[in-house]
Amino acid sequence: MEEYTCFLCLLGGNSYFCHSPNILFDMNSYIFLDDVRFFAYHGVGQQEREVGNEFVINLKLKVDIARAAETDDVTHTVSYADVYENVKAEMEIPSKLLEHVCGRIIKRLFRTFPTVKAIELKLAKRNPPMGADLDAAGVEVQCERA
Repeated sequence: MEEYTCFLCLLGGNSYFCHSPNILFDMNSYIFLDDVRFFAYHGVGQQEREVGNEFVINLKLKVDIARAAETDDVTHTVSYADVYENVKAEMEIPSKLLEHVCGRIIKRLFRTFPTVKAIELKLAKRNPPMGADLDAAGVEVQCERA
């Protein structure tokens, strides 16, 4: 019998049988959205909430994708398109603080996607009106489901 290593077995979290008989693998996996751009109305200053600014989100959701890896069925994972729509809905609600926006996004994602185990979220405001020469300023949050 030939010995080989299944590429899925190398991914590394929960016990499932992979596509090859008698090969058990663990999977630790993430769904992510990188550099998602929004134009929104967040800021402490009234002008920021009236004129708006560009924001960039980087998001990483810890979720077990082992079953989806076996079945090729989107219902066995978290759809990143659905994640985007939920983030977009929260970004459309003006807030003074990016911390508040992040808190709303995280609560909504945990509520909407019960299989998400942890979230890493970075929300950056491009060219913030603070008199500094910088690309962005923002908030980065890491949360695990209790």
